[in-house]
Amino acid sequence: MNRPDPLPANGFRFTLVILAGLLVALVLAWRAVDLHVFRKDFLQGQGDARYLRVVPIPAHRGMISDRHGEPLAISTPVDSVWVQPAAFSEAHRDWPKLARLLKLDPGRMQRKVLARKDREFVYLQRHISPQLANQVMALEIPGVNLQREYRRFYPAGEVMAHVVGFTNVDDRGQEGLELAYDDWLQGVPGSQRVLKDRLGRIVRHVEQIRRPEPGQDLVLSLDQRLQYLAYRELKRAVLRHQARSGSVVVLDVQTGEV
Repeated sequence: MNRPDPLPANGFRFTLVILAGLLVALVLAWRAVDLHVFRKDFLQGQGDARYLRVVPIPAHRGMISDRHGEPLAISTPVDSVWVQPAAFSEAHRDWPKLARLLKLDPGRMQRKVLARKDREFVYLQRHISPQLANQVMALEIPGVNLQREYRRFYPAGEVMAHVVGFTNVDDRGQEGLELAYDDWLQGVPGSQRVLKDRLGRIVRHVEQIRRPEPGQDLVLSLDQRLQYLAYRELKRAVLRHQARSGSVVVLDVQTGEV
C-alpha cells in the first residue's frame, strides 16, 4: 500500500510562512513610512517641545557714577540655582549633597520643592558665585539648572547709600536713585532658543530670538571725594552732639551747582 505524498502539505505551509513574512515586512515598512513621512512633523514637534526651550537673556543694568566717572553702583554677573520639581524629585538621594553645598536646610528644601511639584521652575538659591555654580553642576543631579543674572554692588558703601539707594534680588530699584531712575537704568531682557539634555543642562545654543538691551548709565553731579569728606564730618558732629540726624548741602559758590 502506497503512502500519500506529503509534499503538497509542506508546500502549503512554506507558502503560508512566506506570506506571513511578507505581511510583517509590509507592516514594518508602512510603520517606517508613517513615522518618517506622515508623522515626521508631529513627532519632531513633540521632541522639540521636550528638549528645545526658550530661555531669557538677562540685560545688564546701567552703571551709576559720580561726575568724575567713579562707579557708585555696578552690576556683576552671578548665577541662580533652580530646579524642575518632577525631574529633581527622582534624585532625592542626592538632595543632602546639594543642600550641604548651598548651605540650605534639607527639610526646608524638600518641603519647598514638593509644595511646588506641579511647576516647571522653582528657585533654590539666588545669586551665587560662578565657582559655587560650577560645583553645583558638577554633581550632575537631574532637574538642577542655572540661570545667569546680575547682582548690584556699591563700592562707596554707606557713604553714598542714602543717595544711590539699592535694588532687590530681582535687580529692581527700591530706594534712592535706583528707584527714581529705575526705568532709565533697567535694561530689556532678550531671549534665546536652546537645546537641553535630559538633566536640563544647556548643550547647544540654537538661535538668539531677541538681543538684550542693556540699561543706560547715570552720571551724577556729585563728587565722591567731597561726599566722603562731608559724610565723615557730619557723622563726627552727630556723634559728638548726640544728634538724632543731620544733613549737609555743598554748593558751588560760582554757579550754585549742588
